[in-house]
Amino acid sequence: MTSFDGELQALIDNMIETMYAAPGVGLAAPQVGVSRRLAVIDVSTKEEKAPLLVLINPVFLGREGEIEFEEGCLSLPDYTTMVKRAEKVAVRAVDREGRDTEIECGGLLAIALQHEIDHLDGILLVDRISPVKREFFRKRYQKARKRGK
Repeated sequence: MTSFDGELQALIDNMIETMYAAPGVGLAAPQVGVSRRLAVIDVSTKEEKAPLLVLINPVFLGREGEIEFEEGCLSLPDYTTMVKRAEKVAVRAVDREGRDTEIECGGLLAIALQHEIDHLDGILLVDRISPVKREFFRKRYQKARKRGK
């Protein structure tokens, strides 16, 4: 059972601040070292404002179609890759006030929802790419670490 107390609200506020500072469109609690099923998402652009979403215990109700999209991840700075995802999704979660909410969407929001829920399920962006691309990433990452980057 989730307690919607000051501690949870402070965590949510901290995650929102961290996401915007990065800058990113989403952040999952495990990315900031917190083992909770919590994610924040804001897919706003300069041209179009979107609502800030706070999702607690999100679960997929359905997925439809397939799309390939170039994704990055705050956990893997300076790395982007094409990832296959569902084109449309339906998700149920609880918001920061404890209300049940359902979201049906496509586009960038559907991609972001899948990406952040992956983090909550222990799946990283590199787990969604081919073994050849993953090996290329691993070598590039090791080289960057040796350079101290």
